[in-house]
Amino acid sequence: MKKNIITLALLIICVAAEAQQMQTPDMVYGKLFTDVQMSRIFPDNKTFVDCIPKRNPKDIVADYLAATSNPAIKFSLKLFVDENFVVPAPPTEGFKTEANEEVKAHITRLWDALQRNADKPVAGSSLLPLPGAYIVPGGRFREIYYWDSYFTMLGLQESNRYDLMEDMINNFAALITTYGHIPNGNRSYYLSRSQPPFFAMMLQLLEEKKGTVVYALYKNALQKEYAYWMDKTSKTKHVVKMPDGSILNRYYDQDIRPRQESFYEDSLLGIKSANRKLLYKNLRTCAETGWDFSTRWFADGKSMASIQTTNLIPVDLNCLLYQLELTLGKASKETGNLVEMNYYNQLAAKRKTAINKYCYNKTQHWYYDYNITTKSLSKEKTIAGIQPLFFNVAPAANATAMVAVLQNDFVKAGGVVTTLKNSGQQWDAPNGWAPLEYMAIKGLDNYGFTTEAKDIAQRWVGLNVKVFKSTGKLMEKYNVTDTHLDAGGGEYPSQDGFGWTNGVLLKLMATYNIKE
Repeated sequence: MKKNIITLALLIICVAAEAQQMQTPDMVYGKLFTDVQMSRIFPDNKTFVDCIPKRNPKDIVADYLAATSNPAIKFSLKLFVDENFVVPAPPTEGFKTEANEEVKAHITRLWDALQRNADKPVAGSSLLPLPGAYIVPGGRFREIYYWDSYFTMLGLQESNRYDLMEDMINNFAALITTYGHIPNGNRSYYLSRSQPPFFAMMLQLLEEKKGTVVYALYKNALQKEYAYWMDKTSKTKHVVKMPDGSILNRYYDQDIRPRQESFYEDSLLGIKSANRKLLYKNLRTCAETGWDFSTRWFADGKSMASIQTTNLIPVDLNCLLYQLELTLGKASKETGNLVEMNYYNQLAAKRKTAINKYCYNKTQHWYYDYNITTKSLSKEKTIAGIQPLFFNVAPAANATAMVAVLQNDFVKAGGVVTTLKNSGQQWDAPNGWAPLEYMAIKGLDNYGFTTEAKDIAQRWVGLNVKVFKSTGKLMEKYNVTDTHLDAGGGEYPSQDGFGWTNGVLLKLMATYNIKE
């Protein structure tokens, strides 16, 4: 215990020493940033914000402004970028699937390809250095991601990689201590927001190895994260007082600029907007939800321009905060503070009541987001509605009624579909995503619907293995409706790797003894 505390303290000090007023790439490079992103030097705007400058960024900017202001100079923007920046390589560059390799062996090897060791600070880089090892998802994602990591850890647990899992948890604790919250990912351009708060759930996994002492060890980090979501230490507006005086939460990014990693797309959308700042706020906030993008967040149910993320009380976010409150109760008990334990348990009980009051549709037997503007339930039915089963928030009677809805509306050939609309957005039909599959399956299992849970697990595992055998890759997301396709589409090309797909696949194969 003492050794763990010392290790964690050293990690936090290490990160804190590097912490400063972080500048995002648009602040660092100014006009150069805008010109690169809007001219599409790189098809994916995330490429440039992840580039590493070869020399002092101030000198690069000065040279750029000088060159572009002199009409006598024949100037190539692409050549200038190539000469002054190191373009990041894909996380799994050089990794190849072996012939006739089984998927479990593939994932075991892939952990090493996706692992990054402790970071060394690099001047001008957008990367927020982490003091311990971690897993990146893969594809265009070259940094740790918050909610991805919980589902990746499910697989690390099955691979008996508790050392790496603990390193990742310590990294997150260090981020909380340094920045006041866990950013979307460890990049400066993600600091204005977090992601679905799974830190407490990660500790639950570590508890299986080290016991309840983990809650005492990480109590301070848990309290700071809770303070962030409850607007005690930040300028966010996550907290919403409901009509009856109860408290629920929403997602809320702190910034009102186009996302640096999607600058071109956001800027084009903003041109036609009557309120650009509000549009950018809602686009950014949608990224905090993890569901970017889906008609779940659109006021008209179809158009990105109508995005209204900040108007919605998401049922899944509030289930996560319910879990965080319960975990804080455990941490308080572990440290001998029973008064504090009762306080957090009471907060959790009140939130549970509010979720069931404001998010459950008694007629449709499903959980929905609540719209604080219309003071009514959202009209968008999504698989997020199953999460009260995953977090044991739903009464047993609700669960029984919900199973029929799940089977009728969401279960497809390859698993459960994300929403009931095929809009072209990646978090809509016909796509299925590993974290949502896992939470649906585990939620059913929590309430005794083991046959239905195993059926969905078999569908999802079967699809993953089929695509792996035909492509040699595990994908970020899948088309669960047409299982003949290799992957689902969306905002950007399909990514392979892939952290949370690997984790959930290993976990489900082990849980249900599913063979390849």
